[in-house]
Amino acid sequence: MNRHKDSIEICVFAMNDSKNTYDYPAVVKHQIVATEQKNYVEAAKLINFSDANICILQHEYGIFGGKNGIYLLLLISKLTKPLLVTLHTVLKNPSYSEKAIIQAISHKAEKLIVMSERAREFLIESYGITENKIAIIEHGVPDYDVTDRESFKKKLNLEGRKPILTFGLLSRDKGIETVISALPDIVRKHPEVLYVVIGKTHPAVIKASGEEYRNYLMSLVEKNKLSNHVHFINKFASNEELFSYLGAADIYVIPNLNKAQITSGTLAYAVGAGSAVVSTNFWHAQSLLSQGRGRLFHPGDSASLSSILNELLSKPELLENMRANAYAYGRKTRWPEIGEKYANLIIDTVDNWSGNLDVSEPIINPLALPDFDLTYIEKMTDDTGILQHANYTVPNLKEGYCIDDNARALLLCVMSYRQKKIDESLNLMRRYLAFIDYMQNEEGSFRNFLGFDRAYLDQTGSEDSFGRTIWSLGYLLRFAPNDAYFKLAKDIFLKARENFHKLESLRGISFTILGLAHYLHHSPADNELRNLLELLTQKLLNTYETNRDSDWHWFESKLTYANGMIPLALLQSHEILKDKRSLTIALEALKFLGEVTFKKGYFSPVGSDFWFEKGSERAHFAQQPIDAMAMVMVYYQAYYVTGEVQFAESMAIAFRWFLGENELGIPLYDFESHGCCDGLESSGISDNQGAESTIAFHLAHLTVLLANES
Repeated sequence: MNRHKDSIEICVFAMNDSKNTYDYPAVVKHQIVATEQKNYVEAAKLINFSDANICILQHEYGIFGGKNGIYLLLLISKLTKPLLVTLHTVLKNPSYSEKAIIQAISHKAEKLIVMSERAREFLIESYGITENKIAIIEHGVPDYDVTDRESFKKKLNLEGRKPILTFGLLSRDKGIETVISALPDIVRKHPEVLYVVIGKTHPAVIKASGEEYRNYLMSLVEKNKLSNHVHFINKFASNEELFSYLGAADIYVIPNLNKAQITSGTLAYAVGAGSAVVSTNFWHAQSLLSQGRGRLFHPGDSASLSSILNELLSKPELLENMRANAYAYGRKTRWPEIGEKYANLIIDTVDNWSGNLDVSEPIINPLALPDFDLTYIEKMTDDTGILQHANYTVPNLKEGYCIDDNARALLLCVMSYRQKKIDESLNLMRRYLAFIDYMQNEEGSFRNFLGFDRAYLDQTGSEDSFGRTIWSLGYLLRFAPNDAYFKLAKDIFLKARENFHKLESLRGISFTILGLAHYLHHSPADNELRNLLELLTQKLLNTYETNRDSDWHWFESKLTYANGMIPLALLQSHEILKDKRSLTIALEALKFLGEVTFKKGYFSPVGSDFWFEKGSERAHFAQQPIDAMAMVMVYYQAYYVTGEVQFAESMAIAFRWFLGENELGIPLYDFESHGCCDGLESSGISDNQGAESTIAFHLAHLTVLLANES
């Protein structure tokens, strides 16, 4: 890239895994929080208004937010600059979502850059990408000279040893135990062997299980009496340090267990350094180590690895031949060479760009949404659970707690952790789950109310509160963040099932259907609970047929509160049971509900001053946030099931009720406290911001963000 180094300036947008900022070098001009949709839109605007001639995207799974990294589409869909995309991983058998995202990226990009011929083949065969859309530029490596092996050994105090090296972030798929298990036979024949493992444990592994894997490896070393032959270096090594160890190593070993790995940076570095490489036969290794550049073995096969290493250590001429072949090939992948290829592609793309300005819009522009923030939820929560009510924005301790709100709060935390990986959600989840466990009676029902002194205030709660609790537990069982929460939630859920068939309240039935549907997504073979889902679904269908007439398409003779939850339950049930009647009635009832509440061009839920009886007038005030939340959720589900954009548009209108598109034109969401006012009255909005209202807003907010992923 030397001839272009003065003509190309680089501005980097870095991806962050949290709202924490990092001390990046000066070349990083902007940071994107992976879980924040609006950050992607803001980044696109900054790029578009900059002097940049081109945008180069480095795509890897796990970096971008949303399911399979779909938030990335919010950025590239708004770009007005030419786009090149380097794909670090190409899946041979992608899911529908994974395939659709790569195809959407391809539609916007001028070129997709891959690092191997096999990746190019996968794009053509599995994704339907045209051949002229793809460029192959191999994985680059630093321009280091590591030919003087003995000097590196001396520098690292490895004189007289035969180092075998592995480096990279530690996780169970690294297969380090394969090498350790092979070592006893190797050190018997070559006692000077030292296996050096460089790298910190992967941050995701640390978060999930701490140093469990590293400790397991160290115990394996002790068990095999290899403490003088294995050395762990627990650090992030610089490129200079890595190449020093590569220079000193007699053999570099890659024991990865994943055969479907299409690109390996550690493999590229080792070959680029001219190392003798022995690797499992994953895809990238099969191509890069062909023609005498390395040796292959099957994942987990310690015996085969031991045989190969013993042979190579006994025959120095084989090692030197492998190194020479690797070095000759690696010269072509040094950064100056790879940089030259990128520079040529950049210049060619900019010179020939015709202007792909197909800019699409999400359902709701993330820039029009507030930041997702659980601060107020945290303030309303103590060691017992979330408090029901607030005086203004101050928790009202006199009113204590209820299972209704703690169940809603549990649902919120599972959703927020699933979608945004907010750590605090895990801590709050534990409190709400413990509260629900504390409130369950021996026969499986639940109490509802608890005083601030933790004294029970009732014996058995309402069917509505029972159903909400089952809904939250079912959702947790489907998307449990860890095994402990899953097991406790399942114990509570199954203990409650003896009460399911007794339910008569429409909303209690509907909430329970939601919980059952989520549970059956996780455990589809549970025929007992599938039968209960069929029973409860039939109850809703029967009551609809009883109350429906030519002008009134509803489940009872009046519209009351949280009305959208009833058709939502039928839509969720339809996903499991595939019952067309449930789908038909749900959409018919939703159409009727929309006609009642969308007459003025904005959402106006039925007020609770008095209920809307068939044949009478409806109330327009004492509107409640749970009604807006219910409509957001049911319209999202209708959009998800049918794919009809009109439902997504109605969902967006219902959500904007919280933000001021309502009867009074006043936002109920408080952008300062991050709470939500309890209702909309003819005289104004309520001054109080209780748990139910605030949770309703956040559930609606997360649902809209989920819809944008679609």
